[in-house]
Amino acid sequence: MSNIFDAFFARLCSETEIRNQSQLARELEVGRAAVSLAKRKGTVPARWILDLSARFGLNPLWLEKGKGLPRPESVADRDDERPYHEIPKVRARLCAGGGSFETEGQVEGYYSFRSDWLRTRGNPTNMVLMEVIGNSMEPEIKEGDMVLIDQSRSDVLSGGIYAVGVEDTVMVKRVERLPGTLVLRSDNTDYSPIHLAGDELDNVRVIGKILWTSREYR
Repeated sequence: MSNIFDAFFARLCSETEIRNQSQLARELEVGRAAVSLAKRKGTVPARWILDLSARFGLNPLWLEKGKGLPRPESVADRDDERPYHEIPKVRARLCAGGGSFETEGQVEGYYSFRSDWLRTRGNPTNMVLMEVIGNSMEPEIKEGDMVLIDQSRSDVLSGGIYAVGVEDTVMVKRVERLPGTLVLRSDNTDYSPIHLAGDELDNVRVIGKILWTSREYR
């Protein structure tokens, strides 16, 4: 079972300065036991793939499965010639409510976007798609919507909508930064704001800004 983790770890070490599991735990800001557990289970959480890919500029599909090139930048010279850019959709769900972060640790496919449109909004190599569950961001974002996240835009602009990780939950919320406090607000008035301060901020990471939403009518 550990071969999946071992292959992932070998790829990561080949393209970064990470050399042991303790360094990996520090980069992910998790306990050493979490890395040991992932190795025993032979799995790699999708959040780790996304965080490490964004931090080191790696291709998430390559890091997870060894497919494609290690770094999207290696084909950047051809991007201007390509009318479309493929953005990975991960098999993970952003919680817009009180639920939990669900993931199988996989990239389940790619969606094509116009390259010129993406470049006006950021660097396409830092973007990823996720599905939303829950109704806390209605009516702006509904359950089942797919959102485009720019992982390079983690600096909070008050009122912007972001994917935010709080411990093992990944939520989509409007974010406001106050002195010593991060406030996560829902558009749905049935949900109260979440105020995070002090030691709670150690377990918070702003994953990226929501750029775009797609909705399938049922």
